Amino acid sequence: MRFELFIAARYLRAKRRQAVVGIITAISVAGVAVGVASLILALAITNGTRHDLQDRLLASTAHVDLMRTMNDGIRNWRPLTERLRRLPHVTAAAPGLYEPVLISHGAQAGGAMLKGIIPSEERTVSDLLSNLAEGSAAPLSAQANAEDGTSEPTPPLVIGYDLANTLGVKAGDTVMVTSPQGELTPYGLVPKYQRFQVTGIFHSGFYQYDSGYGFIRLTDAQKLFSEPDLVSVISFKVDDLYHADRIGREIEQAAGAGFSTTNWMEQNRELFRALKEEQVVTFIVIGLIVCVAALNILIALTMMVMEKTKDIAVLLSMGVQPGQVRRIFLLQGFLISVIGTAIGLVVGYTLAWAGHHYRFIHLAADVYSLDYLPFAPRLIHGVIVTAVSLGVSLLATLYPSSSAAKVLPAEALRYE
Repeated sequence: MRFELFIAARYLRAKRRQAVVGIITAISVAGVAVGVASLILALAITNGTRHDLQDRLLASTAHVDLMRTMNDGIRNWRPLTERLRRLPHVTAAAPGLYEPVLISHGAQAGGAMLKGIIPSEERTVSDLLSNLAEGSAAPLSAQANAEDGTSEPTPPLVIGYDLANTLGVKAGDTVMVTSPQGELTPYGLVPKYQRFQVTGIFHSGFYQYDSGYGFIRLTDAQKLFSEPDLVSVISFKVDDLYHADRIGREIEQAAGAGFSTTNWMEQNRELFRALKEEQVVTFIVIGLIVCVAALNILIALTMMVMEKTKDIAVLLSMGVQPGQVRRIFLLQGFLISVIGTAIGLVVGYTLAWAGHHYRFIHLAADVYSLDYLPFAPRLIHGVIVTAVSLGVSLLATLYPSSSAAKVLPAEALRYE
């Protein structure tokens, strides 16, 4: 062990008459540990929130949506879908017909976005039908008409978990769906309504979809909305989701004039920008804890220099260079920072792992769009936090170490 490091380590072990210095040193170590652990947890939460929201969004929605510019629907959608499905970078395509409706069950009612789908194709671009909490989505794949050619009295419907709770329905219950696309009668425009049987309830964990989405067969949607052989959107999955904007432009060009595309990044740009800004602000705010701990290190070393003035004078009179004295107190502050940082990293990553594994912090899904607080710690965050912690702590040692190096032996030992 080098001479300077040996003396620095000895000074950290305060004797009984230096108990105050020892307590301040322990507080400094604890402060650094708390600051580092808080930073690790804060970064893990913001990173986990971002990734969890992104994963749920991508599982629940398509990467690219193709629509008509005039919002008048897509006709001849079958050959168009087949042609666009064969484009480079497109892995799946599915048509859909969206319309807002009112779903009621007894005295309970709630608004929802109802989507008419072809189940076998919809499953290739969305996982919502694969996350059923109750019932089954198999009836959606059945033929739309009965054997005698008449329409089914109660076609199947799959709705979100929170919407089902709002309506107070379970799988097997019948609900009334009212469409604003009404029928023209001698009495004016009358809303169109039809009974549907809830055959399945999906639970994605993403409140936006669980509280306001439902699925019916495309043929049933076209009848309900009076839109024969027409779809409002063609959804796509692509092989590189981070280039969805470029691939979307290629799809738009291949579709021809009168079409436009949106992608998952455009639809959620503000959300992810806010999460990124929140991560930066959180790092700065929680980082102030490390700065407070650095002030404790400065105070502890300053008191240590005052306490060890005679020892420093003796060392200097024995031939120790001022630069070596400076390094003694630099290393002492560095040891405090290293110990505190190591403890903070262990505590922070342990708590982050426990939060990710056990999901013990639950959230109000209607407020945060997530039903639990996600943790996603990254190794790079530990490297950044360690560098910041050690850097700030070393800055705090500059003044007391310089003061120690300027001690004059003759002045310090004059009255000894």
